[in-house]
Amino acid sequence: MPVILILREKEYEVNHGMTLRDTLNKIDVQPEAVLAVHQDQLITDEEILIDGAVIKLIAVISGG
Repeated sequence: MPVILILREKEYEVNHGMTLRDTLNKIDVQPEAVLAVHQDQLITDEEILIDGAVIKLIAVISGG
């Protein structure tokens, strides 16, 4: 089973076994621009993605 990344209403299927950072770079999402949540837990960009995981990506909004 692939890993599913969900950003807004778009889903990306990627291979497991890579770090979240590598996966985000692969789908052209800047790691600094999102927070990643797996099973209601915040995960770091160094987390190795496991088979079948569903990761929700939440866009970080900042302003001044």
